[in-house]
Amino acid sequence: MPAEAKRARGERAGLTRERVLDAAVELVDREGLKALTMRRLGAALGVEAMTLYHHVPGKDALLDGLVERVFAGAAPVEGAPDGWRPWLRAYADALRTALLGHPGVLPLAAARPAATPAALDAVERGLRVLTSAGFPLGRALHALNSLTLLVVSHAAAECALATPDGPGSAADLATLDPHRYPLTGEAARTGAGTDDAERFAFAVEALITGFGAGVGG
Repeated sequence: MPAEAKRARGERAGLTRERVLDAAVELVDREGLKALTMRRLGAALGVEAMTLYHHVPGKDALLDGLVERVFAGAAPVEGAPDGWRPWLRAYADALRTALLGHPGVLPLAAARPAATPAALDAVERGLRVLTSAGFPLGRALHALNSLTLLVVSHAAAECALATPDGPGSAADLATLDPHRYPLTGEAARTGAGTDDAERFAFAVEALITGFGAGVGG
């Protein structure tokens, strides 16, 4: 198909930045981050790569947009009638779910800061919730960033440990010398302390408890 025809088709298709980013997330989920190029993304949308530059100015903007789609979608609405603690729990749970659902975006989430307006809007919502509850601004930012780092690192570890019988797995640790590692072996055999969701909830609650020292709400 001639390039002019493909460009015209792309214009008629009514591409938006959101649709481009959603297609990029789907491509990364399906084929991995290394497969994401403007040409491949254009082909997935049925347009020339140059058409995409009307919506994302370049590859860096596209990568920032992927981070935005995960983080902005995870932040709950600003209103927190039940207080800041439920808001943070909901944010942590939603972000973990989003990251586990899009593991190809995890390296970007760990390496790229919130840089787009939509991603910064999500940060702003969280800061407003915390400062409204009495957090000084610096402490609010520390809390939000610390919780986000926990979620990202925990999700990365969950994806990395997905092999059920590989080194470090429960099945592997259950075979350890019971005289040298009686407690580690017992935990592996019984499942004590090995559930990912349980560990995540425990860590989130410990952080939130610490955040609340000296703060009401």
